[in-house]
Amino acid sequence: LLGFKSVNSCSKKQVALKRMLNFNVPHIKNSTGEPVWKVLIYDRFGQDIISPLLSVKELRDMGITLHLLLHSDRDPIPDVPAVYFVMPTEENIDRMCQDLRNQLYESYYLNFISAISRSKLEDIANAALAASAVTQVAKVFDQYLNFITLEDDMFVLCNQNKELVSYRAINRPDITDTEMETVMDTIVDSLFCFFVTLGAVPIIRCSRGTAAEMVAVKLDKKLRENLRDARNSLFTGDTLGAGQFSFQRPLLVLVDRNIDLATPLHHTWTYQALVHDVLDFHLNRVNLEESSGVENSPAGARPKRKNKKSYDLTPVDKFWQKHKGSPFPEVAESVQQELESYRAQEDEVKRLKSIMGLEGEDEGAISMLSDNTAKLTSAVSSLPELLEKKRLIDLHTNVATAVLEHIKARKLDVYFEYEEKIMSKTTLDKSLLDIISDPDAGTPEDKMRLFLIYYISTQQAPSEADLEQYKKALTDAGCNLNPLQYIKQWKAFTKMASAPASYGSTTTKPMGLLSRVMNTGSQFVMEGVKNLVLKQQNLPVTRILDNLMEMKSNPAIVFVVGGGNYIEYQNLVDYIKGKQGKHILYGCSELFNATQFIKQLSQLGQK
Repeated sequence: LLGFKSVNSCSKKQVALKRMLNFNVPHIKNSTGEPVWKVLIYDRFGQDIISPLLSVKELRDMGITLHLLLHSDRDPIPDVPAVYFVMPTEENIDRMCQDLRNQLYESYYLNFISAISRSKLEDIANAALAASAVTQVAKVFDQYLNFITLEDDMFVLCNQNKELVSYRAINRPDITDTEMETVMDTIVDSLFCFFVTLGAVPIIRCSRGTAAEMVAVKLDKKLRENLRDARNSLFTGDTLGAGQFSFQRPLLVLVDRNIDLATPLHHTWTYQALVHDVLDFHLNRVNLEESSGVENSPAGARPKRKNKKSYDLTPVDKFWQKHKGSPFPEVAESVQQELESYRAQEDEVKRLKSIMGLEGEDEGAISMLSDNTAKLTSAVSSLPELLEKKRLIDLHTNVATAVLEHIKARKLDVYFEYEEKIMSKTTLDKSLLDIISDPDAGTPEDKMRLFLIYYISTQQAPSEADLEQYKKALTDAGCNLNPLQYIKQWKAFTKMASAPASYGSTTTKPMGLLSRVMNTGSQFVMEGVKNLVLKQQNLPVTRILDNLMEMKSNPAIVFVVGGGNYIEYQNLVDYIKGKQGKHILYGCSELFNATQFIKQLSQLGQK
């Protein structure tokens, strides 16, 4: 693992996927020949793995003309090869055998996301024989790609059946041993794929007596078995660069969600975590509802349907990369600056469009003018670049405006600040009951999150009388008390097990609250929204890593069994910035926001 590139799961995975789409031959960038045209057939799992990493344009450059779901109605295309990328499940195998029988394609390259069993391989072989299509099945590969990479330094295990490995699934009081085994095996299978793709065998550390320890034991066993079988080991030969293995093994820190239940409920103040908290943000894509105004519609007309727009927030988006970890007011200011600098260039865009005779053209059509029409001199190269800049500014203006509406409507800045004080044991300036009872402050769910954080973080649980008073206020505010039921049981149980997690030092200085209005004429009227300064405080997960990393310079992978969130991810990213030459990746069994987490707690709290 010399340098970080080899721990960068994103680039490794892209290479693996491109190689697969190139019939499992390494993909060479600048070969002059046209790519071989082919179809890509995937299931939902395959779709989730590919979509955050490769855009439709990149797929087209790889020769993929069509990408279809395995279980959709597909027409035969007899003269084209098909690359399959699916999980080795019973129904998927049946459907592939059916494709062979119906002779849908010229040849079949079968790639399994996770390792396929021998008996299922025999089923495919028999179907190929029966359909006399043996020669057409060109290759069968286990790809070991059963995890989803969202960022260079972040991955999540699955999205399709995430309820199988959810916090609720692991912490159900009525779970049987066999069910628990299945959950653990699912998690271990994906983690194993992750390390095969990384080409490294980790040093494993875990919290004792938790689900994380069960994962550690199983993963350790699976890695050992694979290393012992020298002939078929996945960790030898070309997957590992020469001598890398002996040089430095990554540290895998397996953490159990139960060590810190407050952070996933926390209201946040950084851009990416806020987008995930208040908007519909999923596998790097955010879906917004745009209300299309009622101003110009005649009286009594039906309100217009809301338009749904979706935007991809990807590593290619430079603004996102730079600001996803910034406090929100800073993001709003940067969007504004970008907008102003673009306005200064707008005349340039008009001039270039007229040179190219594209005045009325749709901008999408212009961006399709690729390099091979570059006879139109520099106008071509600078126009798409400027239009791309405008697209990103529009995107972030829309996303940030949507976030800002939530902040203002729900007083999220107040929640964030108050929770930070609770979590860092600072004296509170107003009573918790006041916030819960304030009809203008937040949704019932916001109030519940705040109260749960208070309940989890206090050393001394409130007295029964106080608790009744809080419960009444919460019920009056329209809260569902089920999550509290579960947290009460959880707290009683962890009290027996160990001391509660602490969230940073008690000596935090109160943050300077700069409530300044941004320059007038700005898109974002930040009046009344506090410009909160973030103080770097290590969250429990980061502190665990900190203790383990002091000795070593190995790259580290922090993996949370039971679900993770962008707040923790961002906290780790900020922590590592101050550590020269150290690298970390963050992974979790599922990625949830507070709403999704509260729902699981609520289900656990139902009697």
